[in-house]
Order: sequence, then structure tokens, then C-alpha cells
Amino acid sequence: MTPTDLWRLAWRGLTRRRVRTFLTALGITVAVASMVIFLSLGEGIRKVFVTELGGIGPDIQVSLTPLSQGLAMHPNLPQKTVQDLQALAPDLGIQTVTPVIMAVRGSLDPTQSAVLYGLPAENGGIGAVFPNSKVAQGRTLQASDNPAGAAVVGAKAAKNLNLGLGSRLNLNRRSSVKVVGVLAPESGLVDNFIFLPLTTLQASEGAQDRVSLVAVKLNNPREARAVAGRISERLNLEAATQSDFLSFVERALRISDAVRFGISLIALVVGGLAVANTVMMGVFERTREFATLRAIGARPSFVRALVLTESLLLSLVGGVCGVLLGLLGIAGVNLYTQDLAGIDAAALTPRLTLLALGISFLLGLLSGLLPARSASRLNITEALGRV
Repeated sequence: MTPTDLWRLAWRGLTRRRVRTFLTALGITVAVASMVIFLSLGEGIRKVFVTELGGIGPDIQVSLTPLSQGLAMHPNLPQKTVQDLQALAPDLGIQTVTPVIMAVRGSLDPTQSAVLYGLPAENGGIGAVFPNSKVAQGRTLQASDNPAGAAVVGAKAAKNLNLGLGSRLNLNRRSSVKVVGVLAPESGLVDNFIFLPLTTLQASEGAQDRVSLVAVKLNNPREARAVAGRISERLNLEAATQSDFLSFVERALRISDAVRFGISLIALVVGGLAVANTVMMGVFERTREFATLRAIGARPSFVRALVLTESLLLSLVGGVCGVLLGLLGIAGVNLYTQDLAGIDAAALTPRLTLLALGISFLLGLLSGLLPARSASRLNITEALGRV
């Protein structure tokens, strides 16, 4: 008998019990879809950082906080670090040194959250750190903004917070600034920033003469790792390159992938048990059929292969449907994150698709082993004697 005949017989065996087969396949579909959606979040965020965020920002970030402890937000770095770095500029090939202070304005509504990014309004302003940023409305920060304060808002932040030219942005109960510019859409990072003069945000945060980090641009970005090492040695500070940042993100995403996969594994185990139960019930209900096959010359290996094929077919159908359902879930997630932050936070990559189908195949194989063994070891005489 050919493999085609084997798959045909297996399909016929499953379609005899349509309701049970449908419910089992549905369970696998939901389990695989949940795994695909959970893991797609890591794939999507990884893609955002590599394609959108990897080529912007400073060549080196100098701070007191190592990347292993997260991004530098707390303003704990003395501002005199700027002068220390400028003194090293001729020797290390440093082009610009920009002090930065960052703060997060959180909210129960994610759309109302914002990242405040303070940097010197003079000497290039926003362009000193984000050279690709362009103003769509109004103007960028200027030296004259230092006394009274001003804000230039990213495209997505302006939409979410309903800010436009002339709007007032409250920094705290005692101070507010006027929006003087709105940036053109650029990336998921810059679009969600609100840029302020350094002194304005320092005053708002009570962090005079302190910054979160110092952004360093080099004459030759290819020397970033070597220069970062020399900065760390001479100033006893943390100096991280763009590649270090992306490596940190990759490690963090791998950990989160493992957690999400562990959560998905619970649903997958339940789905596997459902497959095993369905196939085992089918073996008990078709005892006489298998005994008849054995009586007319079928080998135990054929009966075993038939039951395993049914299990694999059931799991693969559930796996394919799970990937398709997961694709719909990913579209829903991206619809929300596009509206929230202007990024696609989830992505169905080829390796994720292969992983989902591979796990479905393995699930079917393992779930069918015990039923297949039971079917191949039937006692022909006893089975045919049953009513």
C-alpha cells in the first residue's frame, strides 16, 4: 500500500468522527495560535529595533547605569562629564558631546504616556542626536527657548496627546511649556518623544547639574567599540555602543521569548492530550476494523503507521489553522500598536512559522505513540470475537 493510500485511510478514519475531530483540531488551533501570537511579539519588537532603531541615535551612550540594569532614565550622572568628554575629544575622535536627561510620564491609558527627552536647545538641538528628524510644523528648538521653555513633539505623541502648535504641555503643577514644533513621522522611537531644552527638563525634574546620559557622536562610527572602551577606562563610566544596545535588547527578548513559550507550552500540552485521547478512543472504537486488517495480512507496522498518521494529520491540520488564526491575531495587535506608537509590535516570521508547524508535527507524533502501540498489539482472535 502506497503512502497516499495510508494518508487517505487516515483521513477517512478521522472524518468518521467529525464532531470529535473538529473539537480536537480546534483545541490545537487555539493552542498554536496563542503560541504564534505570544512569540510574534518578540519577533516584531526585534524587527523594530533592528530595522528602525539601529541606525539612529548616538554612536556611544555614556552613563552611570550599565545596560544590564536597563536604560538610563534616572538623572544621576554629573553634568561635568560633558567637559571631561570634550577634553578627550581630540584624542578619541569625538565629533559632538550632548548631555541628555530623560523622564517618563506614565498613565493608566498607554496612549497618554510620553517620554520627555531634554537636550541642549543650541548647537544643533534635536539634530545633534537624531540627525534624520525633520519638522513638519513650526520649528525646532532654539537657544532662545532656554529661559521660558518650549517643546517639539513627535508625530505620534502629538496625535495621542492631542498637541499642536501653540498647545500648552504641563510638566508638573508649577510649570508648563508651549509646543513650538511637531516632527514629521520618522520611527517608532522619535515619534513618541517630546523634546525639551535641557535646562527646562532639569528644572522640572529637580535635577540641576545632573543628566541621564551623554550622547557621543564620532568622526568615524566604526571605531565606536574601541572608543567606548577607552572612555570607560579613563572616566570610570559605562559607555555603550549601538551594537551593545541591540545585543542587550536581543538578550532581553530571548528571555521574554522563553517565558512566553513556557506559557504557550501549557496550552500545547493540553492540546497534545486531547489528540492522544481522540486517537485512543478511535482505536478502541475500531478494534474489530484493525483486527480485520491484521487478519487479511496487514502487518502490525501498517496498523501502527495508520494510527500515527491519523495523529499527525490531526495535529498538522490544527497547526496550519493555528498559524492562520495567529496571523489574524497579529494583525489585530499591530492595528492597536500602530495607533498607539506607530510600530508593528508583532511579526510572523518564516522561522516562527516553521517553529509552529514543527511543534504541531512533534505534538502529533508524541500523542500518537501510545495509541499506535496499542493498535498494533491487538489480539486478533479476541478482537474479532467482540460484539
